[in-house]
Amino acid sequence: MSKTEFKNRRNQLLQSMQANSICLISAAELVTRSRDTEFSFRQDSYFQYLCGFPEPQAWLVLSNKAPAASKEQAAGKEQAASKEQADKKALSKHTDDSSGLSVLFCLDKDPTAEIWQGRRFGPDKASQEFGLDLAFGLEQLEEKLVELVDGHQNLYFAQGHNAAADEFVANLMQALREAPKQSMLAPTSIIDVRIILDEMRLIKSDAELDIMRQAADISGQGHKRAMQFCQADKNEYHLEAEIHHEFAMLGAKHPAYGTIVGGGDNACILHYTENNQPLKAGDLVLIDAGCELQGYAADITRTFPVSGKFNPVQAQLYQIVLDAQLAAFEWVKPGNTIKQATDVAVEIITQGLIDLGILQGQLAENIEQQTYRQYFMHGLGHWLGLDVHDVGTYKIDGQDRPLKPGMVLTIEPGIYIAPDADVDPKWQGIGIRIEDNLVVTEKGYENLTQSTPKTIGEIEGLMQQTSTAKQSRQSHASV
Repeated sequence: MSKTEFKNRRNQLLQSMQANSICLISAAELVTRSRDTEFSFRQDSYFQYLCGFPEPQAWLVLSNKAPAASKEQAAGKEQAASKEQADKKALSKHTDDSSGLSVLFCLDKDPTAEIWQGRRFGPDKASQEFGLDLAFGLEQLEEKLVELVDGHQNLYFAQGHNAAADEFVANLMQALREAPKQSMLAPTSIIDVRIILDEMRLIKSDAELDIMRQAADISGQGHKRAMQFCQADKNEYHLEAEIHHEFAMLGAKHPAYGTIVGGGDNACILHYTENNQPLKAGDLVLIDAGCELQGYAADITRTFPVSGKFNPVQAQLYQIVLDAQLAAFEWVKPGNTIKQATDVAVEIITQGLIDLGILQGQLAENIEQQTYRQYFMHGLGHWLGLDVHDVGTYKIDGQDRPLKPGMVLTIEPGIYIAPDADVDPKWQGIGIRIEDNLVVTEKGYENLTQSTPKTIGEIEGLMQQTSTAKQSRQSHASV
């Protein structure tokens, strides 16, 4: 992602804020895994969106009217060091500049700490690498931030998003309120910056879509590898390992969320992540997995037979889910809503369950009474981006939100028949979900995950090719 992309986002935010406003965004913190070890660091999505700086404990400050030191404040002060003079000159330059001011506070360079914990950018390099106006060491945060926030009318901040940041900002505001004799003024209003940022993040730029296409392709390769590796003597965690290995080998070090590999009736547990049961011949296995690339998530679900071929019962249910998904796709276009796509998918799933005798009665009656929800209990999809369940409201003024070009969403219908469901035993314990990632275009949609096999023929064909190749290798090895 280029520096220009991040700068454009910051400028858009600054222009969307009220005049004489300042915005504070905190980076993520390291999270303890056990005792003195931490989980792999993952940057806060809002912080990542605005500057791309990859280190913890940082703060980003954006102002559309930087505070200027008054004559009274300047009088009597000793001449500062050259670095401080340069900083003040830069602050003054941006005082009434419509392009605004961007300031980063980050960890200083520390040779000893870097031996143990890894290299740091440090303020000087960070400001250059990430296109920011100024950068300071984190030890200067409290002192400098009071100066920066002083005199702004509005403070934009994501209250409730980070408890430690909430406490820090509360103390900052209190310090300003208690300093009237120093001619300091605290902002009179605090506004949730997420109102603006969530709307910005909902519409993806060309640069974001390019990354999401790559993430979708890598994730699809992982799913194909799992299909090719799968056989009845393996465990669920073997497929998980194959998928994660493929992600990493193709440049995506981490999955975007906890990978789901549910064999047999484990597929009926929507967020199953234990992934520790043996795969059985004759069962289906549901895999919900996507990689994270440069912070952006892919989210694909495929369901396929452990032994490589759907039996007639599985094929009937699977085709209903696939038909529902493909019908929903046709409603993904500007001006339409997710609700419209959902209604179409629900109708097809409900009628299919009636046709198979799993539901009884008429279609309209079943839809009205929502009898289908015992077998299709989740929504049709969600926004996708820097978070796998990305930000953005689904309604505006109580009405379903119309789709717009640049929105990215998942479409993921499913049927889940619990092992103890009151149905013919042949249907019990079958869970099926099919999920793809779609970007809304000017005329319809682009399926980012189209290359991942999902028709019965495509899946069986891929798995049969793999099985034949394995048998051939074994045959040659035994000669």
